[in-house]
Formats: sequence, structure tokens, C-alpha cells
Amino acid sequence: MKFDTPATSNPIDQLKVVGKPVDRVDGPLKVTGTASYANDRHDVAANQAHGYIVGSAIPKGRIVSMDVTAARAAPGVLAVVTADNAGSLGKGTFNTARLLGGPAIEHYHQAIAVIVAETFEQARAAAHLLKVQYERAPGEYDLEARKEGAKLAESNGAAGESAVGDFAGNFASAPVQVDATYTTAHESHSMIEPFASVAAWNGDQLTVWTSNQMIAWTAGDIATTLGIPKEKVRVSSPFIGGGFGAKLWLRADALLAALGARAARRPVRVAMPRALIPNNTVHRSATLQRIRIGATRDGKITAIGHESLSGNLPEGGPEAAAIQTRSLYAGPHRMTANRNAVLDLPEANAMRAPNEAPGLAALEIAIDEMAEKLGMDPVAFRIANDTQFVPDNPAKPASNDPQSKAGEEKHNPNPPFSQRQLVECLRLGARRFGWDKRSAQPGRVREGRWLVGMGVAAAIRDNLVMNSGARVRLDQRGTVTVETDMTDIGTGSYTVIAQTAAEMMGVRLERVVVRLGDSTYPVSCGSGGQWGGNSATAGVYAACLKLREAVARKAGLNAADAVFANGHVRAGSRSVPLGEVAGPEGLVAEDTIEFGDLNKKMQQATFGAHFVEVAVDAATGETRVRRMLAVCAAGRILNPKTARSQVIGGMTMGVGAALMEELAVDTRLGLFVNHDLAGYEVPVHADIPHQDVIFLDETDPTSSPMKAKGVGELGICGTAAAVANAVYNATGVRVRDYPITLDKLLKGLPAV
Repeated sequence: MKFDTPATSNPIDQLKVVGKPVDRVDGPLKVTGTASYANDRHDVAANQAHGYIVGSAIPKGRIVSMDVTAARAAPGVLAVVTADNAGSLGKGTFNTARLLGGPAIEHYHQAIAVIVAETFEQARAAAHLLKVQYERAPGEYDLEARKEGAKLAESNGAAGESAVGDFAGNFASAPVQVDATYTTAHESHSMIEPFASVAAWNGDQLTVWTSNQMIAWTAGDIATTLGIPKEKVRVSSPFIGGGFGAKLWLRADALLAALGARAARRPVRVAMPRALIPNNTVHRSATLQRIRIGATRDGKITAIGHESLSGNLPEGGPEAAAIQTRSLYAGPHRMTANRNAVLDLPEANAMRAPNEAPGLAALEIAIDEMAEKLGMDPVAFRIANDTQFVPDNPAKPASNDPQSKAGEEKHNPNPPFSQRQLVECLRLGARRFGWDKRSAQPGRVREGRWLVGMGVAAAIRDNLVMNSGARVRLDQRGTVTVETDMTDIGTGSYTVIAQTAAEMMGVRLERVVVRLGDSTYPVSCGSGGQWGGNSATAGVYAACLKLREAVARKAGLNAADAVFANGHVRAGSRSVPLGEVAGPEGLVAEDTIEFGDLNKKMQQATFGAHFVEVAVDAATGETRVRRMLAVCAAGRILNPKTARSQVIGGMTMGVGAALMEELAVDTRLGLFVNHDLAGYEVPVHADIPHQDVIFLDETDPTSSPMKAKGVGELGICGTAAAVANAVYNATGVRVRDYPITLDKLLKGLPAV
């Protein structure tokens, strides 16, 4: 199904099932412990052995020698796999560094071996018997020190820099100016479920049960890395205990499980130890961001510039933190630049709301700083600089050559937003939060030793869509079964897909079975970029349309007139049970939603406003978040309950980024030193108060047949800045270096 014109009225608009706060259909499996995660797959292959990954002890250089004699002779050991005996390995499309290092080493804890043994304990013990001699090479580990050598870097097709008007001249002449530098820290995904896989070979057929967000990508990269046909690889990930972007690609656990299983001639299970994950897998890069804003004295932005620097391995991409500044606020003179420096730290890659999360953490402080200089309320200043058109679009104009296909349509440098209710989010949030009670002067509200303040920040996240396929079956019992390789990373995919099929086919939710996360199913969009819910349900919608046509045709009804309700299909006075139409052989339909260029004609984005109240101990600098509110405009909300869960999860991660999360770099040894959950702090229940979420009533026909948008990453966008602005309002201490730990507050706190 091609989606290239805005959606009109369709069966989803009935909203009998879609749009309702339905409990998760997979909930009972999870709360009873019967949902089978990757490391629980004892049932999928008999006689499983255990693999233990050994990581490099240096960040850059080469292995001079590796003595595996003692490890091979250790009790229970079945195989020791290294680069020397693994055979010729390729590198997947989505991997920056090789997943099995040696002799060259590209980063600390890069896997250099997997020990396979009868038990986990035996494999771990044998791993300590490896004798490895390294030759260390000099490396670059300090982002600040690499500023001069950084280069402009494209991000997912978006240009590394943009320029509109005369930024430099108009900033220099602006009556009111802000020019400040902000830093965000390296961050770890820290999902509950570690990277884990079970691999088994049946002849030349490989099956990997793993924890992965993008099934088709992973199956393809396993095949590429091992040099085998993709059809010889099956990947299964029915349940995933969180990913946040770290599990978008093939990682070392899956590859080494496959290599270990091939060497040991037995199925092998590999679960990556928590202390290996931050350095072996991926993280969010730290950023250095300079933001300059010029405004008139009455509060209109005339010039806005945002330059961001991040770091990565030589083939890695940037954390493009200046991206959202191209479209969030109006202003005739603009400049953005995203630069990337080569660092020899472990790979930096997508973490929840890549680009916008760290970018808004800086931009939304700068906006508050400008509002204060102007003497304007921060909410009013944001509203005054709203825009319904993209003010800065760095896309290259299409060719005017009539012979060029690109010249068939004139490029629109400033497309309108398909929907943009940012002002409504800000106004409603301010009313609900009691923003009028905020003290405009920082450090004035006290409750005993506690200094109390409020902060606000705007949120924006592009609405991305991805082609997505599904297969739908109807059996003689009237049960609808959906099969798609879509994954559920805790987001509620099982539930919203079931709701979509139930709505389309006119059956109760209990009559829908959803099967996900298997590469034998049709290729879906996968989970990432907050495109999953909208795109995957659109794919199910397309497959259900085909199934409806097949049902109507077999029932002898006109498909255009057929109504599907209460487990029946009817037209006029004739009504037939769906199971009767399906018959013993059943009916099957399959389709893929293919998105056209509507997102190029109109900018599709989601918007929100975050409001936070904090209390800071005037003596110690301890910060406590007291209240949080998010108001979101994100198209049709397919399930308010699961959507709220996604938003509050994002808000929680935003609090972590604001107050505690930081992978600390040892710039001498080239590694993240706090590489476990004892040293890397994340918010826990005691850190998070009750969170309120409001969804505006909105549909976006240009987004998909569902008229929905993504929401899973919007919750983190802007949250850190709202916390930072609240801390400033409480204390009068402006911290521009995340996380805002108490040592950065102490010197500036007022006397107790």
C-alpha cells in the first residue's frame, strides 16, 4: 500500500478499540515471569553451552600475542574463539568497529575472545587464564582537546551545517544577546536487560535468539559478517527488556554466540556482563555546544546560532545537537553546525532522542537566559517566537533542469508544519502547573532549608516513518493473527498492533493474536526513532485492508460497502460470521505500507512542553524533583496508557541526564571508568515524583493512515533543560555543564 496522499475517513476513525487505554496484552506474561527474554531461552535448543566474552584491556593498539593454552585446558571448556581461528569475518553495515577485535584494537573492551564451556562459571574462570600481550598505540580521548580538528558531519541525511540570512552581522548588532557554551556528558543506555543471545546451527542454518530492536537489520548484518546467505539466518526477539537505541544493531553477544556455537558444535548462550556493556557496546556522545541568540528589546529573535561538537570512532557519526534549532523557533538570520571529532573511545550511537535530547538540553537553557535578559516570562518568550513554517531548511534545492527527475517538483525551502500545537502545549501546561505562582526572581522561594523553583522547556522531535509490513490470518474460529518482525522493547507494540487489527476487522481484542520479533515474518519498521508504533500499525492497517477485501469477496459482498463489526461482516441486510467466511482453510493477507513524500511537502514533528518543580537544599546542594508535567501534541494517541508510560519513561531519563548520568572518561587510559550500575547513577523510584502527562487532541492525516505520530522519545526532549531551569530559579546558580551535581551548586548557594 502506497501512502502518498493524506488519510481520509477510514475504519480506524471508529475508535472502538484504538485510542482506548487498554492494558498491555503481554502484561500477564511479564508480571508472571513467563515472557521469554533472550537469556531465558532454555527451551529453544537442547544441550546449551555457555560463552563468556573477553574484552580488550587497552583502548587502541594491537595484540602482540595471545596464549590460550591454559584456557583451553581448563575444566569444562569446549572452545576458545579468537580472531585467529574465527575464520574470515566481514563487518556489518551498521557496525562502526569490528565486533571481534584482533590483532588491531579499536577501543577499550572490544571483544577479543569468547570462551565456551559447560557452565557459565567455568567459562568465566577460563577467561581469566588467557595471557594477552598488547602493544598500546596513542589515542584521543578528550573531546575538549579535539575541538580544532573536528569536521562538519552529516546526520541521517541532514546537512552538517545550515545558514539563512546574515547571522554574524545581525547577531553582532542585536540589542540583546546571549552567547554561552553548554556541555552534556557521555551517557549509557543502562536498560534492564543486558545484551544476551542464544545461537544454534542446524547444518548451515543459523538461528539466533537475541535481544534486538531491528530484526531485518540484524539478520542482514549477521549474514554479512559471517559471509553466509541472509536466508540462512533466522533472528528471534519476541521480548526485549529495553534498548533505548543500543540494540538497534548486531552486537558482540549475538555474533560471538554464533561463532562459539559453530566452534563447539553445540548451541551457545552468551550474556554480556554488565561491566562490559558501556565500553563494549554503544553510548551517547558528550557534546560541547555554543549557542548565540540575538533579540530585539520587545522579545523577537532576530539571530540564532547553534554549534555542536561531539566525538566518535573514525567511521562513526555525530550527535547532531543543533538539528532542532533549525525548526523550533522563528528568526530571520540563522546558523547551525554539527561537527564531529575523531575519538578512540567506544562507539557513540543512537540513544533515546539522539540529537534532540542533548540539543534541547542546551538550547532551552539559552532560551531561558534570553528571556531573563529581556525581563520576559520564559513561557511568553517562547510563544512570541513560535512559527508555523520551518524557518531554516538546509536541504539542497531540487534541480531546475527539466530533464532531471528532481526538477519535476519545485523545492520548498520553508515548508509548513503539518500540525504544530507548541503554543497550546505551553499555555495549557502553564495553567495546569500553576506557573503564575513562579517567582520571576531566582532564589526567593524557601521552605525551611529548601530552595524551591520552577522551570519550563519546549520539546520537539521529528515524526519519522518507515516502511513496514505485516501478515494477517483469519481462521474458522474468527481469530485474527498478526505476524510481523516488529519488536516490543517495552513500548506496547503487542497492544497497539492488537488494537489496530481488532478495529480493522471488527473483532474483540481477545480474538487477536500478535506474533512479533521473528525474521520469518514480514519485514517491519522495527523499534527506534519513535517511528515504531505509528509505522508498524500502519503496516498492519494495510494488511488488514487486504484481508477485508478477501473476506468480502469470499462472502460475496461488495468490499466498499462491507462493515466489519462484532465478529461479523455485513452489507445491507446480510451478515456473516468471520469464522464462517474463513472456513477450515482460513484466509491470509499480507502487505507493506510504503510512505511517499508527504513528509517532504509538510514538516511532520511532535511537540511538547515540560514543567518541573525542584527543591534544592541550601546547605548541601542536594536537588529533589518535586513535580513534573508534560503536555504533548503527537497526533492520534493509539493507547493513552502505553503512551503515557513512554512519556514518563522519557521524563525519567531526562532527570537522569540533568542531575546524575555521566560516563566518566579516563583520558589517560581511554575508557569509561564507571562502567557498571554501581558507578553509573540512574534515577530510581526515590528520585522521581508523580508525573503528569496530558495529550492534546490531535490527528495528523499526513503522517499515516493511523493519523498518529511517534511519542516514545518526545518525553525526554527538553526535560533536562526544564530541570536545569528550575534549579536556577530555585537557587540563582546557572549551571551549563550537565549533570548538575551538587559540587557545581555549592559555591553559589545563598547563605542558609
